[in-house]
Amino acid sequence: MAFQNDIDLLNPPAELEKKKHKLKYLVQTPNSFFMIYVCVGINFFFLGRWFLFGEGSMYGIHLMISTYLCLWFGDKTIVFSHSQIVVVCGNCQTILCQPIGSKARLTVMTR
Repeated sequence: MAFQNDIDLLNPPAELEKKKHKLKYLVQTPNSFFMIYVCVGINFFFLGRWFLFGEGSMYGIHLMISTYLCLWFGDKTIVFSHSQIVVVCGNCQTILCQPIGSKARLTVMTR
């Protein structure tokens, strides 16, 4: 006999996992990530995110590139999503993000 409120605990729905706290996920993962910005003068290009996730006690860094065009010129800046200091571009001294408590607020326009 199956009840309507039965949930598969090994394969929970994605919408239920998103509502949970980061420590209550089926596989515990942090909500933080690293972002890559490439400075080309005034324009900034957002290349992707580095996600930290682990399996047991082994932690790895995996790069998810959000664009197909990789720009290997200009100054690259890696920004932590929960940065607690103001992050400034090393090339043009533009403020990339400012801390607002939990996550850092991005202050530059990206393409």
